Amino acid sequence: MMMTLNLALRNLLRNRRRSIATLVAMAIGSASILLFGGYSANMNYTMHTEYVQTGGHLQIQHRDFFLYGSGNPTAYGIADYGKIMAAIQADGVLKNMVVVVTPTLQFGGIGGNYAASVSRTIVGNGFIAEDVNRMRRWNGFGLRTGSPPFPLEGTAPDSAIVGMGVARVLQLCEALKIANCPKPEKEPAVDGAALPDDIAKLSQLETPAVDTAASKLGRIEVLAGNSRGTPNVASIMVVKAEEQGFKEFDEVAVLMHLAQTQQLIYGKSEPKVTSIIVQLKHSEQIPAAIARLNPLLASFSKTQPLAVLDFQTLNPFYVQTMQLFDAIFGFIFALIGAIVLFTVSNTMNTAVVERTVEIGTLRAIGLRRAGIRNLFVTEGALLGLGGGILGVAVALVLAAGSNAMGFTWTPPGSAQALPVILTVWGETKMILVTSIGLMFIAVVSAWWPSYRAAQLNVVEALRHV
Repeated sequence: MMMTLNLALRNLLRNRRRSIATLVAMAIGSASILLFGGYSANMNYTMHTEYVQTGGHLQIQHRDFFLYGSGNPTAYGIADYGKIMAAIQADGVLKNMVVVVTPTLQFGGIGGNYAASVSRTIVGNGFIAEDVNRMRRWNGFGLRTGSPPFPLEGTAPDSAIVGMGVARVLQLCEALKIANCPKPEKEPAVDGAALPDDIAKLSQLETPAVDTAASKLGRIEVLAGNSRGTPNVASIMVVKAEEQGFKEFDEVAVLMHLAQTQQLIYGKSEPKVTSIIVQLKHSEQIPAAIARLNPLLASFSKTQPLAVLDFQTLNPFYVQTMQLFDAIFGFIFALIGAIVLFTVSNTMNTAVVERTVEIGTLRAIGLRRAGIRNLFVTEGALLGLGGGILGVAVALVLAAGSNAMGFTWTPPGSAQALPVILTVWGETKMILVTSIGLMFIAVVSAWWPSYRAAQLNVVEALRHV
């Protein structure tokens, strides 16, 4: 074996120019695969982190809320949510996994700017602002950037944040001092109240001190159906507008304090929530946490069926995006693998032609056909190994250089520009799979030329000129 390896190495060094050209071609292919894999890995970590920061690893919901809750979210409210949260925090196993347990309430309604005579449908969400900021500090993959603080923390109970689209439609850009916010062309004034009389009266009862001047500062009215099916109106002060990533959500999002949201929906009735968000220390703990939560929730599911959903189920866009990148990675690997296949095959075929007399001599002195095959296959394996190692080195250098340049991009579903990071270092599995895969392709490429070499007639090989 050592003799075969030594001969194979010497044969490769005999024609250094051709061997180096083959190694360079393989290294470029390997580096290209690894750089795209590093980009895909960082995108996975970035989207994973953002979804966990905003919605946690797990959510406890009514069994049917995920499928049917968008039509009437409050119909799937969770009662006794405080007891459920206390049970999770007191559990001997879960308390060592859980970072944040926090409730949230979603509702649908209409938001209106009385002063500007405009309104639109909205999707409201009530949060505990302090818990949201704790969730935004999660960084399970050690990313370089963190999420901005949740601006609702420390604000008045009637404060809210809206999406940029909501601010634009409700003409809050001037009040919120939003730059680059297009304004609609002015239309002729229309006499009459902007809101129906009954809704306007409800709004006046809710906030009798609000006047036109206050409305111009960013105060809007939110109309929603309460738990008894009757309309209720709350006056809220918009303190900031934030991009929500997706245009569809950006144009309906209104984020409020949980207590204000519950007051709007439930009034003096028992308050409920539509989800309980659970954020864990590590994403690898999701299966164990689900296995622990299911029996714990059984005692609370007698009057209300509950389910535990992970963030991948709740965010199918994330799963679809990563499946797309996996498919692209596989296509690139197959394409470059085909290039490596023909490059190594061409190199080995040329070597067989040039060394025909040598092959005849080796066969004449007693080397069997299997020995000839092993010799050329070993040369192919050495080319694959050398090209893989050189490709890893090139990919690491290029990734480090690119990361240092500070390029930025906005990932899907995000409103924040993030640095373009090629995560090659530390992706051991990707490096091994790519290197071993290309080495295997090189061995397969060398097999057919080695078979042809082994089948050469000894006499004809010795007479070859």
